[in-house]
Amino acid sequence: MRRHPDWLKVKLGGGKNFVKMKSLLRNAKLHTICEEAKCPNIAECFGSGTAVFLILGDICTRNCKYCNVKHGIPFSLNPNEPKDVAESVKELGLKYVVVTSVTRDDLDDGGASIFFETVNEVKKLNKNCKVEVLVPDFNGKIESLKKVINANPDLINHNIEVVQELFPIIRPEGDYITSLELLRNIKSINPAVKTKSGFMIGLGENKEQILKTMKDLRKVNVDFLTIGQYLQPTKKHADIKKYYSPKEFEELKNIGLEMGFKHIESGPLVRSSYHAEKIMCL
Repeated sequence: MRRHPDWLKVKLGGGKNFVKMKSLLRNAKLHTICEEAKCPNIAECFGSGTAVFLILGDICTRNCKYCNVKHGIPFSLNPNEPKDVAESVKELGLKYVVVTSVTRDDLDDGGASIFFETVNEVKKLNKNCKVEVLVPDFNGKIESLKKVINANPDLINHNIEVVQELFPIIRPEGDYITSLELLRNIKSINPAVKTKSGFMIGLGENKEQILKTMKDLRKVNVDFLTIGQYLQPTKKHADIKKYYSPKEFEELKNIGLEMGFKHIESGPLVRSSYHAEKIMCL
């Protein structure tokens, strides 16, 4: 079995806040991408009272080769989900919350209306809480994107996930250009909205492809960027082709800042919502 480098060691779960978070989520029948995707930072984030809420159920209609979220035919929507999320945010006393979802190609609007309701409910019940949404591509439907923007989230994130050349292999049901256009359209509809994107490395891309991806994201005016090491969730998922060192991640961060990104989280254990609350201080 492949042994991860020493810089990929993570903290084990435990502690009062960790247990409280797990208990609250189960009681409210809510999901988090932290758990579903086996995020390596779950102990750190849960321990500090931070979580990324996963709405629209926990079954995705797509089957990306890097992702541990279940895929198949989703169950019907939970009409109480927006309020359940808002009440959980209040009970945890969160000042910054991230709301993401599985991809729901079976829904006419891709679930955009539930994003709208969730943001509204969270802000209504938590006056001082800022909300970041991490959205799917909505199959490029502009009206779905407008619904999310009209909820006035504090930041909209959409991950490009991998370099363009790997989409046919790793994200066969996604489209690189569609994702870029979604990010471009956010700024076209409302230039004041802060945008973020992120991608993984270690799947077989080269440095030239990484830099091209970063340049493409800047061309559509993405403000914030995350870059992290791909870690294989199970043997059924795509293999790790390379482990990038902390030094290489730091180099990419410096290059990205020179390109004009306002803030970059780049490191082996970085995921799209890692230290997300930092951005709102900029």
